[in-house]
Amino acid sequence: MKDTKPTSWSWLLAATFVAASLGLGCKDKATEVKKKIVYTGPTIETSNVVMLVSDSAKLQIKLTAPVQQQFESGDQIWPKNVMVTFYGQGDSAAGNRKVVNTLRGNYGKYDKLKNLYIVRGDVRVHNLEKDQKMFTEEVFFDQQKAIIYTDSTTAVRVETPTETLTGNGLRANQDFSNYRIFHPTGVFTVQQPASDSARAAKK
Repeated sequence: MKDTKPTSWSWLLAATFVAASLGLGCKDKATEVKKKIVYTGPTIETSNVVMLVSDSAKLQIKLTAPVQQQFESGDQIWPKNVMVTFYGQGDSAAGNRKVVNTLRGNYGKYDKLKNLYIVRGDVRVHNLEKDQKMFTEEVFFDQQKAIIYTDSTTAVRVETPTETLTGNGLRANQDFSNYRIFHPTGVFTVQQPASDSARAAKK
């Protein structure tokens, strides 16, 4: 009868395989432990934020938001609505500054690396002096250059007291008194209601 017991060589191979497997398993676990978890969330969160920007002790811009998140990179996010108010000339002695333009949206971000503000979601710009309004989904505000603009493919709608303009892409000064639509798609004249005197003349 043949001896069916494994030879010493077979036992040596089996032992080597088991040892290698255990060593590999330990190495994988050690690698998992060494993996560093990097936190990328906000470092500070503040409620009911009011940020003021002044020039020569005169208020120029006011930013308000219900929530502000500050990140380690220096970026800031306003996840629950943001409003930027632009001021013009006023009685500085009395502390009154005239509101010229407002910019609001559902979400805002300040990109520190680009030194740029981004506002998204039901974005509305309103120049109160000229009663000019702009509606879009994303707009950029460059405070250093004092301009408001959109991407060239972003749809915009501008309403004035006399007409409504539509198109893609827009660039304007920060108070939205002057603007340019890059790719106009339509101009619609707003029909003004007849005045009381005009109606009386027709009778």
